[in-house]
Amino acid sequence: MTAAGRIVSVETFLVPPRWLFCRVETDQGVVGWGEPIVEGRAEAVRATVEVLAGYLVGQDAARIEDHWQVMANGGFYRGGPVLSSALAGLDQALWDIAGKAYGVPVHAMLGGPVRDRVRMYAWVGGDDPAQLADNIGARLEQGFTAVKMNATGRMPALATVADITGVVDRVALAREVLGPTRDVAVDFHGRVGAADARRILPLIAPFHPMFAEEPVLPDRPHLLRDVVTASTVPIATGERLYSRWDFRPALEAGVAVVQPDLSHAGGISETRRIAALAEVFDAKLAPHCPLGPIALAASLQVAFATPNFLIQEHSIGIHYNEGADLLDYVTDTSVFAFTDGHVARPTAPGLGVRIDEAAVRRADQAGHAWRNPVWRHDDGGFAEW
Repeated sequence: MTAAGRIVSVETFLVPPRWLFCRVETDQGVVGWGEPIVEGRAEAVRATVEVLAGYLVGQDAARIEDHWQVMANGGFYRGGPVLSSALAGLDQALWDIAGKAYGVPVHAMLGGPVRDRVRMYAWVGGDDPAQLADNIGARLEQGFTAVKMNATGRMPALATVADITGVVDRVALAREVLGPTRDVAVDFHGRVGAADARRILPLIAPFHPMFAEEPVLPDRPHLLRDVVTASTVPIATGERLYSRWDFRPALEAGVAVVQPDLSHAGGISETRRIAALAEVFDAKLAPHCPLGPIALAASLQVAFATPNFLIQEHSIGIHYNEGADLLDYVTDTSVFAFTDGHVARPTAPGLGVRIDEAAVRRADQAGHAWRNPVWRHDDGGFAEW
């Protein structure tokens, strides 16, 4: 038996504003934390974690890869967001246990750090142009050198001239506020069709976005190549892709940035493989993470050990976090202290973050039932959110 010990319990906690945490403990008293969540489907993921716990309890916690293979592939039906996210959170927790058992941060077990600090970007909205300049200015005052904004709000089936002009004007405003030495990423959120993406991207190219995210829906990778070749703007995608096999068509289409979410795409283990596959295609890693402290801590461990890493998202102060925020569930907030838009390399064992278990247990008593908005077009038809 390894120093990590055998798994004796797996617990889950429904934590406001919209997260799910899991706690895995071994018979050696080592506790690992993970964040298995599909936003808006937390209850389904919680049930899946409980199913997978039936396999994990009694197992050697240190056999991370073997457990990943069994949890991912041991059922005849596999993949998809719910199973992959349940697996992701448990994978994070097992890496956390291993690091704590051996007294090293996870990045040390992934080959050691390849950088000393990680660049972060902050969310600034973008749907409302009246607030955009103020929101960007506030993030600059916090020291960030990169921001991400929505390209648009609700979009019709085909954009009007006014719709397209609105996108261009907002990106132009962001560039004016940021100046030439800072970056803006533009998130289309799958709200526009491929035809509109091909029209809009060349128009925002003069403002040099760092990348344009999800310009087409993730289930339409056959449309990506035409979008990639429509302009010089680097294309990013991946928050709704869950495995290296999902990412391969996007990479073959020429995307420049992959954005796996460590709470959706199989955790630390699979995200490392996705990053290595991306490196073959000269693509960069920018993990998606509008989530809680465990997901961010796991993302940072991968970032510090990944050569083709670009930049990291975080959710501190994001509009989703009403009533609770990321720092509410950690006992030492300094691990997420930003200096000049960067975060320093964590040195504590495991994921490097100390979870406030009492706060988590209190939060679970309240729970949540977060659901994403459902948008409608003017004619009453369903619209992409």
